[in-house]
Amino acid sequence: MPFVLDASTAVAWYLPDEDDAGVQAALAKVRSDVALVPPGWAGEVANAFLFAERRRRITEGETAVALADLRRLNVRVVPTPHDAWDRALELARAHRLTAYDAAYLDLALRERAPLATIDDELRAAAQRLGVPLVA
Repeated sequence: MPFVLDASTAVAWYLPDEDDAGVQAALAKVRSDVALVPPGWAGEVANAFLFAERRRRITEGETAVALADLRRLNVRVVPTPHDAWDRALELARAHRLTAYDAAYLDLALRERAPLATIDDELRAAAQRLGVPLVA
């Protein structure tokens, strides 16, 4: 069954201090299922790796290996409908999320798909709205 994969979870696969059950469950799931992501996912992933490099949590070489690995996974960018911005803003305001995180929540709602995230606020919002979590 397809699921929505947020950038924080994908990046956590490659950061040694981010290992937890939810991260491992999402990694196992992406190896057998398709992960759905919004159009801004690649930029968000790249930015997270850049910040991890700056904080010396990962090297440039490790980032290159991680990005090569991510390219091999079954990740599908789902086009954003014209009104998705409005819905994402509504969700962000209602649940005190960033617009980026609200885009994942909106995608999970639209696709009726479970959500893989390690972000506490996004997890809480998903639970309030009845979106299943990958755990």
